[in-house]
Amino acid sequence: MVELSVVIPVRNEAASLEELHQELTDTLERFGHSYEIIVVDDGSTDRSFEILVRLQALDPRLRVIRFRRNFGQTAAFSAGFAYARGRLIVTSDGDLQNDARDIPAMVTKLDGEQLDIVCGWRKNRKDAFLSRLVPSMIANRIISWATGVRLHDYGCSLKVFRSDVVKPLKLYGEMHRFIPAIASEHGVSIAEAVVNHRPRRHGTSNYGISRTIRVILDLLTVKFLLSYSTRPVQIFGLIGLAMAIPGAIITAYLAFVRIIGAESIANRPLLTYGILLFFTGVQLITLGLLAELMARTYHESQNKPTYVIREVRESESAPARVSS
Repeated sequence: MVELSVVIPVRNEAASLEELHQELTDTLERFGHSYEIIVVDDGSTDRSFEILVRLQALDPRLRVIRFRRNFGQTAAFSAGFAYARGRLIVTSDGDLQNDARDIPAMVTKLDGEQLDIVCGWRKNRKDAFLSRLVPSMIANRIISWATGVRLHDYGCSLKVFRSDVVKPLKLYGEMHRFIPAIASEHGVSIAEAVVNHRPRRHGTSNYGISRTIRVILDLLTVKFLLSYSTRPVQIFGLIGLAMAIPGAIITAYLAFVRIIGAESIANRPLLTYGILLFFTGVQLITLGLLAELMARTYHESQNKPTYVIREVRESESAPARVSS
């Protein structure tokens, strides 16, 4: 066991890796806690893995996980969490925009205030205003409102977690940024810490407005999981009842008109509308019941991995795990 596991996903960050490793090593050694650095190579096509292998041969505290292809940042974090041995897990980006020197203060805040999660807040971001800052501000407002966990900066990868909080989580899509919201379902305590943010010095960013749209779509999934994952019939059933009851009232009224008033109703659009409402409502209620069965199956038996590991590089003193 070590105190800190620093998990960093990278993809085509060859130009940053040596400086990143040096900065982390200098900071963590001065901090005085035992640590390990887990770098997940998420399908890099440049010299990233070659550089990581060389660094790992020189530093037994560095562990390198290599994916067979690009699975995404969420899968990379999931792999890092699964292999982490630390009491606390720190996450960060590999592009040097996060400042490793913020880690000691965040860890001290978590332990000193008995928190479960400390999230970085890039209060003075060094990113393009229209393509990065505006979409981020919109997304943060929407996510905070939808999940009830109000944070200024969901997109900041620099976070500190207690390992028992994040290890049990199943993450898909772009859900790594929603970890505080997902974990809130278990009653964790969350706080923010203002962190330094630096301009990107190497490579190009993969983030933008299109990424924000995908994040918002994943937010719908998170909202459903937080509110209705164990009771989906309540959302489908409520919508179904809201449609089926007016439909039943309309068709009952028309039946009364036809039987008692002896009026023709075959050519009345209201008849079609009532029947449509009623049967659509019944279908939604049925869908909710089927979703209940699926939810129970998911929670009881879901164990599908979100990544495939090619190899794991670590020192001989650590138990090696290789997955083909």
